[in-house]
Amino acid sequence: MTEPMGTAYVFPGQGSQFPGMGRDLFDNFGSAKTIFQEADDTLDFHLSRLCFEGPEEELQLTINAQPALVTVSIACLRVAQEVAGNAKLPPPAFVAGHSLGEYTALVAAGATDFATGIWLARERGRLMHEAGTRELGAMAAVLGLDEKVLAEICAVTGTWIANLNCPGQTVISGAKGNIARAIDMAKSAGAARTVPLQVSGAFHSPLMLSAKEGLAQVIAEIAFKDPAVPVIANTSAQPITRADEIGAELMGQMLNSVQWQRSIQYMIGNGISTFAEIGPGKVLTGLIRRINKDVRTINIGDLEAIRKL
Repeated sequence: MTEPMGTAYVFPGQGSQFPGMGRDLFDNFGSAKTIFQEADDTLDFHLSRLCFEGPEEELQLTINAQPALVTVSIACLRVAQEVAGNAKLPPPAFVAGHSLGEYTALVAAGATDFATGIWLARERGRLMHEAGTRELGAMAAVLGLDEKVLAEICAVTGTWIANLNCPGQTVISGAKGNIARAIDMAKSAGAARTVPLQVSGAFHSPLMLSAKEGLAQVIAEIAFKDPAVPVIANTSAQPITRADEIGAELMGQMLNSVQWQRSIQYMIGNGISTFAEIGPGKVLTGLIRRINKDVRTINIGDLEAIRKL
């Protein structure tokens, strides 16, 4: 095992959004203003206003939440780089993102520019929402149940494991009725808790096939670059280092589970001792601490956190 000394940047996924996010950065830093203005211009609507003011119901919509999170996360990164410098925020040895956060990671790694990244995120959100209206799906977090037991329940109920987040926390995905059956079986099998998620479809499952097919057409228009930093892929927990690997990962991610626990374990096994969660919320920090309590975690989600650097 490599001697731990490196830093990785990780970026949050859908669910971390909230009205007011990014406003303090916009009000205080030109680099953040530039990012929000570019987002508004690229998408041709006031995404910045939606981030700052809501309404919450509109911000929660998949088509809006996804580009909004990429925008705020990149604004956090740019301001942190400006304020802290390499001494307090070392360049990353790896980057990774949870589900949608993988798109932010690709921007951070230079595999695509910011405007293309948020346009992609907007299209992804649109396609996922449309798939969810065709195939009425649901998702639920299952806490405190062995992965193998849950996989057996999924096989019986026609559901799928969508996120392997950390020991004792797994998310399942599928048709609404099937998820309800899976929840009942998980409780009977000894799950400590089950939590239905507020999402518009069965993400990371075969019910997203139409979204994958639509995304393939979108991706065909994009010329990715080789990442300047390895991006740990959600589907394989292995590094992406070439441009020609990116499209297959983004399409595969639509139908397959997010291997978050294994991604973090891979990075720790390859020298990472500090994880900087860059973007709104602290979801990933909590997961990482449950995966390995010995690593250092940093949150960079607002002006106060950046000043603490």
